[in-house]
Amino acid sequence: MTAPETPRSRPTAVTHEVTNQPPPLTGHDVADDAVLLEGVRREGAGWHVDELHRFGRYAGGEEAQRWADQANRHEPELRTHDRFGHRVDEVEFHPAYHALMDASVGAGLAGAAWADGRPGAHVARAGGFMLATALEQGHLCPVSMTYAVVPALRRSPDLAKTYEPLLTGRVYEPGLRTPTAKRGLLAGMGMTEKQGGTDVRANTTTAVEQPDGTWRLRGHKWFTSAPMNDLFLVLAQSPAGLSCFLVPRVLPDGSRNTFRIQRLKDKLGNRSNASSEPEFDDTVAWLVGDEGRGVRTIIDMVTMTRLDCVLGSAGGIRAALAQAVHHARHRSVFGALLVDQPLMRNVLADLSLESEAASTLALRLAGAADRAHRGDAGERAFLRLATAIGKYWVCKRQPVAVAEALECLGGNGYDEASGMPRLYREAPLNGIWEGSGNVNALDMLRALTREPESLEALRSEIEAAAGADARLDAAWRELRAELSRPEDAQVRARRVVERAALVLQGSLLVRHAPNAVADAFCASRLAGDQGLAFGTLPPGTDFAALLERTPV
Repeated sequence: MTAPETPRSRPTAVTHEVTNQPPPLTGHDVADDAVLLEGVRREGAGWHVDELHRFGRYAGGEEAQRWADQANRHEPELRTHDRFGHRVDEVEFHPAYHALMDASVGAGLAGAAWADGRPGAHVARAGGFMLATALEQGHLCPVSMTYAVVPALRRSPDLAKTYEPLLTGRVYEPGLRTPTAKRGLLAGMGMTEKQGGTDVRANTTTAVEQPDGTWRLRGHKWFTSAPMNDLFLVLAQSPAGLSCFLVPRVLPDGSRNTFRIQRLKDKLGNRSNASSEPEFDDTVAWLVGDEGRGVRTIIDMVTMTRLDCVLGSAGGIRAALAQAVHHARHRSVFGALLVDQPLMRNVLADLSLESEAASTLALRLAGAADRAHRGDAGERAFLRLATAIGKYWVCKRQPVAVAEALECLGGNGYDEASGMPRLYREAPLNGIWEGSGNVNALDMLRALTREPESLEALRSEIEAAAGADARLDAAWRELRAELSRPEDAQVRARRVVERAALVLQGSLLVRHAPNAVADAFCASRLAGDQGLAFGTLPPGTDFAALLERTPV
């Protein structure tokens, strides 16, 4: 008679065998992306492709992805005083943050493009910025502001002569020291205050001129990111009106300037980046540009950071798409890979279409910026209007696109380890930074009324595709009619800027994308053969051709 089997003698059950899970998306070249590379070449920076691949391998590497995770899990910490009670106002970052900064500054993503005489230098920088966004967005705030400060600072040649060579370098040197004693500088800006926000003319920070030609500031700013940067452009009220000033954290004699950090913001996302409320009290500053023309001076900086918002949102959409496609290519359900399931193919193809339209427009703006800074008046006019249009629409599309991509991963996408929650928390940021949707819609209206040459530049750009697609032609006729109506302009502003973005994207894709991509875009975005959610492209869409354009 056989003894009964005891629990101890039973064969061990295999309960933790891992099957049907995708491998981590690491060890790949993020720049191995047809849409990105075609755009960079088309806009004049083909000479930079090898360097993009080098940076793309870095951004797709396991070590860099670990840094991105660590920099957001170990958030910046504010130290207002040292152990003896002296005021220091310093922010401490995890080493992973410094590693990310070192790589991005070293790759020329800060101010280096301004010191590069080659045509396409700003496009080359834009391509790298999009790759860095796919890795980690928070550290790019100080990188972006450093890039953007140069044209504004040039309004005061003496200040530019002193600081521009250090702002355009490729050396990341953290810590507060005398600016001219460092090998590289980072810049920021302080515009908004708690009582005004976007209405910077309501600012109450005051500026008083001193006999030595410097100024003294007193006031409290509401949202100043990257407070450990070396230099800041700050708006303050002087006797002649709102003016722009340069505020260094450390003065030329090595002493600390008064820059009291009241607190760090507890933000939804962008956790690796410190955003602060600084208080100025007899703070030393230098006038930048003409007194009383502060908005006009600092708008040069804002324009470039808005460009980075478009680039960053396009990069964020592309990063989320890559994760969704990678998951679908390795996950099986109901006997077939997800990527081969008809409905999932529709969703991924629709996301790919959205991503290509965003990236193509973002790189076109970078090309316009490059040519505008080299003296092309037409491109400058185009950039003025198209930046507001692109900033509004691409930044609006990022949250919904990232949410849809996250859903493609199911519960795995909702888990922090996937990286998708961080992409989702970052997604609304660019829509707020440097002017919310309403601000950019109204900015479009101002450009149309005050700068008619910008509308002519937009018309020329769109009509470069005239006759190539009847749906695009019809949409452009409808848009022209909307643009010519002065009544209820503000009420209709969002409708008009949205339609302008879609028509502009349609023109770019008709001219530059494969036929299947342009056809699907014109059918769904311009002719309305689409639902309100992603994954509602019509039957007959060439899904395979669209999926060939995904970044993995």
